[in-house]
Amino acid sequence: MTDRNPPHSALCALRIGSRGSQLALWQAHHIADKLRARGHEVSIEIIRTTGDAMQHLTFAQVGVQTGSKGIFTKEIEEALLEKRIDLAVHSLKDLPTDLADPFTIAAIPVRADASDVFVSVKYETFASLPQGARVGTSSLRRQSQLRAQRRDLEYVEFRGNVDTRLRKLAEGQVEAIILAAAGLDRLERTEDLRERFPSLILCPAPGQGALAIEARAEDTATLEALAFLDDAATRFAVTAERATLAALGGGCQVPIGVHCWPISNGFDILGVVASPDGASILRAELDCRHDESPEALGKKLAAHLVEQGAGPILALIESPPLQTGVTTP
Repeated sequence: MTDRNPPHSALCALRIGSRGSQLALWQAHHIADKLRARGHEVSIEIIRTTGDAMQHLTFAQVGVQTGSKGIFTKEIEEALLEKRIDLAVHSLKDLPTDLADPFTIAAIPVRADASDVFVSVKYETFASLPQGARVGTSSLRRQSQLRAQRRDLEYVEFRGNVDTRLRKLAEGQVEAIILAAAGLDRLERTEDLRERFPSLILCPAPGQGALAIEARAEDTATLEALAFLDDAATRFAVTAERATLAALGGGCQVPIGVHCWPISNGFDILGVVASPDGASILRAELDCRHDESPEALGKKLAAHLVEQGAGPILALIESPPLQTGVTTP
């Protein structure tokens, strides 16, 4: 949806809450610039989240210690609830599917590239990595699907912001890292990006590549100010993806990939569930017409995956996490 039309909502003084990483601030400034172009006054407040404060732990360990799915959103939502900020800009894949009642996703702008990418200084493709090469990724979803392709590699827990992970790669701590394309593209750090994975090889996380602008559901003025940023096709796609994730009972750190994209007469959606060791991997793909709701599409995809045996695979995640590689601070 274009933002070049003259403003239709009343002008506001808007406070954006954001994490402090370079990527999070790029996203916040990106939205701030669009709002300022419509005449609004905008400021940005940096908020440190649980996930940011526990960078020395794996995602699985953070989940055990906090019992929280929203490790990158909890403190930001507290600021929203207390009216210290008016809106928050999130990477949608970080936002839990069960959004609390006081909040709403006010806008989902046009999506960037949803794919995962292979980043390496020495190697041109994932397939060209030598046996035993170390691949850095903090995502069980990525590890599980890539193990299905290459079980001979060492998958190393690898947390930190984009710059930190690229620095660790340059230092030779690993031979390659797997990142979201959108983050590298937005920060213009694509110099070592070698390969963009197709979804059939590495299905992205639900909502990957999309931004979510969260606000208080009762804050009519802010919702009106943000409405022009919403893109209908992107909202449909990510809503279907998140509906699949919710129906499967998963959070953002389970080995579930879902990707929905527009086609000429509707949408296609692909879902993947993989066991932590990559030995079992299930895929289902559906298409829909415009008269089907995204929630219904997502639930239908989840049902197909369950029919194939997704339940027992996901039950494995309740056991102690698979220990492979080493935890990298």
